[in-house]
Amino acid sequence: MSTQSKGATEDNGWLKKSSTVSLEEINSTVRIPNKDGFWRKLLAFAGPGSLVAVGYVDPGNWATSIAGGARFGYTLLIVILLSNVIAMLLQSLASKLGIVTGRDLAQATRDATGKKTAIFLWILAELAIIATDLAEVIGSAIALHLLFGIPLLLGIAITTLDVLLLLYLQKKSFRIIESIVIVLMVTIFVVFAFEVIISKPEIAALFGGFIPKAEIATNPQMLFIALGILGATVMPHNLYLHSSIVLTRQFKRTKEGKKEAIKFSLIDSTFSLSIAFLINSAILILGAAAFYGTNLNVSEIEAAYKLLSPTLGVGIASTLFAVALLASGQNATITGTISGQIVMEGFINLRISPWLRRLITRLLAVIPAFLVTWLAGSKGTGELLLWSQVVLSLALPFAVIPLVIFTSDKNKMGEFANKGPVKIVAWACTAIIVLLNIFLIVYIVMTGHDLG
Repeated sequence: MSTQSKGATEDNGWLKKSSTVSLEEINSTVRIPNKDGFWRKLLAFAGPGSLVAVGYVDPGNWATSIAGGARFGYTLLIVILLSNVIAMLLQSLASKLGIVTGRDLAQATRDATGKKTAIFLWILAELAIIATDLAEVIGSAIALHLLFGIPLLLGIAITTLDVLLLLYLQKKSFRIIESIVIVLMVTIFVVFAFEVIISKPEIAALFGGFIPKAEIATNPQMLFIALGILGATVMPHNLYLHSSIVLTRQFKRTKEGKKEAIKFSLIDSTFSLSIAFLINSAILILGAAAFYGTNLNVSEIEAAYKLLSPTLGVGIASTLFAVALLASGQNATITGTISGQIVMEGFINLRISPWLRRLITRLLAVIPAFLVTWLAGSKGTGELLLWSQVVLSLALPFAVIPLVIFTSDKNKMGEFANKGPVKIVAWACTAIIVLLNIFLIVYIVMTGHDLG
């Protein structure tokens, strides 16, 4: 990050003072009871964690997790576990940054750097959101095709209508959006719990998948899928999102109020991400139990859908799979669009009318998805889903590094700055993310191979 220039105005350790509030139209709109007990307060604070968890079970996770289970059995379950632990830590730092400083991560980056750096990081953040939206748009279109026979191109066009629905709901109440997200998450969880039960996985092999194995690092194809899982789990846009939507709560901006908000936010996000972990594990377990060792090609979601019922011997399995996919795509659409607004306002302070801003964000994803589907068909969408997750993994360090720097800075965070052990673990996670990404880039450049 750039250092403070001579003569600049410092605001509690920041290069410049923040001139706006994050998501102004919904900032501090959710009431927090002052004297009610623990559970009532927890319910009031609960919600942002669910929106964040949505990004961890989007259609991109399906492509990577199913591919991982079908190709390598239960081996990559440890990657899902470690990715989720890293996600819990980083999301807790993101929410703490927002609560303590009143800035989301994009605003914090803008206020701590020069204009050119902020614009560069904004472009990277937008690319990450486009990659996320690609997965969500394609996933929803595939689900509509599988359930109702709607052509993929028409399905992609239909997804643009989500913008209008989001605008209407957010104008009513942000809590309505959170409630819809929770219902869809529960739907996905119930479907995959049922699917795993009927797939009858090998319990011993399943638990053995949570034990680290050296071949994950030594087998390039396995490492490629592992990086895809990492990119699909710890997502850059979720860090920007979480640091902003925690500010929808009307908590007291005092030391005690911030401590309470941090505590309840941690509970909220940890619980929600635990549910996301179970869903992601279930997707990989289903892929392994149903397809590992069968020599069936299930690298694409459509193939998994078609083969699931015949393989498991349960007719409704494929239909439920598609229903969960549609719920996943619709869920992730909501958070991806809000994240686009956050980074646009935060990095470059561009404030335009909400409907236009969200339409732009949506089209940035819909247009590439439409073109790829038109040119490459359904086969191209499967490959695009997998590669979109790798793009997310490559963009991740540019969000994580500033986050760890800011939350470890006592000038910016005061007594809420990361303590020694947290700082060590946070930087260790950051180093793992960076090193894995360097390895991926070097391998692809040196060999020119498509590891998929």
